[in-house]
Amino acid sequence: MSPLAVVTGAASGIGAAVAAELKDRGWRVAGLDLADVSGCDFSAKIDVRDAAAVAEAVAGLGPVQAAVSVAGYYEMRPIEQIEPEHWRRMLDVHLGGLANLTRAALPGMLDRRSGQIVAIASELAVGGGAEDAHYAAAKGAILGLVRSLAAEVAPAGVRVNAVAPGPTDTPLLAPDSPWRAPGYLATLPVRRLTSPEEVALCVAWLLDEGTFAVGEVLNPNSGAVI
Repeated sequence: MSPLAVVTGAASGIGAAVAAELKDRGWRVAGLDLADVSGCDFSAKIDVRDAAAVAEAVAGLGPVQAAVSVAGYYEMRPIEQIEPEHWRRMLDVHLGGLANLTRAALPGMLDRRSGQIVAIASELAVGGGAEDAHYAAAKGAILGLVRSLAAEVAPAGVRVNAVAPGPTDTPLLAPDSPWRAPGYLATLPVRRLTSPEEVALCVAWLLDEGTFAVGEVLNPNSGAVI
């Protein structure tokens, strides 16, 4: 039987591209999202902040070979406008979503001494960005979790890695986003945003070819950071 991958945020954007790429490569894919998911072998409408719901969904799937944490959102706010609830929600969705997926999928991987976890972080986790403090902080926390978890579980046969894309051409970026402005695009060596399909190729490479990668971070960012 083909290996099974769980992908959160699979209804659109990067998550949908990851699900489609893995399907094309012969994986069975379970898509988890707040919205309806299409094109996957299994799907469930859940909030990744709900640990019990994530655990229940994963438990009903059988052995999970790969867990890919994509679910997230993006917003810009000046630092003085970031209220406590904005910090909490950003961390709960991004870091909490990864932690909940990991807690649900990791025990089975450790039992089988085989499995992979891939998290979607962001270029902003490393470089930061004006009016992006809460988003960059949440994505930076993901990198800390990925690197620490990778060191802990690699001896047991489980690999943990991340992909940290630059601004990506998905619905998360509004038409008037500064990341879509011609002035910003002109600063990129390839003069365009990263595509979700390019991010998906990085995830698929980590799962299928990059069997030596442990605690690594791939950076598809259209040359924004070289």
